[in-house]
Amino acid sequence: MASEVTYAEVKFKNASPTAVIEAPPETKKHEHHPQKYPPWLPWLISLLLLLTCIALVVVLLVAPFSHSSKQPTALQEKFTAWECNSAVSENKGQGWVCCPKGWKRFQNSCYFLSLDKMPWAESEQNCTGMGSHLVVINSREEQVFLSEQIKQGTGRPNFYIGLRAVIKDQWQWVDKTPYNVTAAFWRTGEPSEGDEKCVAIHKDSEIPNNWNNVRCQQHWRICEAAAVTV
Repeated sequence: MASEVTYAEVKFKNASPTAVIEAPPETKKHEHHPQKYPPWLPWLISLLLLLTCIALVVVLLVAPFSHSSKQPTALQEKFTAWECNSAVSENKGQGWVCCPKGWKRFQNSCYFLSLDKMPWAESEQNCTGMGSHLVVINSREEQVFLSEQIKQGTGRPNFYIGLRAVIKDQWQWVDKTPYNVTAAFWRTGEPSEGDEKCVAIHKDSEIPNNWNNVRCQQHWRICEAAAVTV
């Protein structure tokens, strides 16, 4: 006897309906409009350019004394007006050598020839107060330069230098540089005997030998300081 096959239709209540995939909405194309700048923008740009120019000018004016990492010298602290000349240094390349306005420059030093007279001790104090000292002459070239500067003036015959004898015939420089008689520039017959313990350059004597020992009374003076290099 053949077996019967029974077919039954089965329905699942939790079956999910066929998924419907929705396409994303069509993206709208962006419309390009010309960009509008605020009306104050050109003024802002002009102001920034002006401030930049001012900053550059300030940097150029103060550069000689602001680029160095060293502390300012006493001379720099005393003077605000300077005269600078271009110079070439082996280490720094192109640079500047500066002296206070009205001072004379020779090599790496600045010199001030006074217009008034003082005794030797007060002359040294006056130079010190300006961040300098009475001149110390270290070479024939320096001696010739100073002598020529003095001859250009009028009515000022004797200028103190930084040499004197605290003890008779024991000449000393103010900066403790050893006195070398072979590098001295005395006039013929000088130094003379007597109470003349200070030294001055005599204007009307022949160059370079024009040192004259004098009494430490009223005379003009030459102050010296190292030039400021930047």
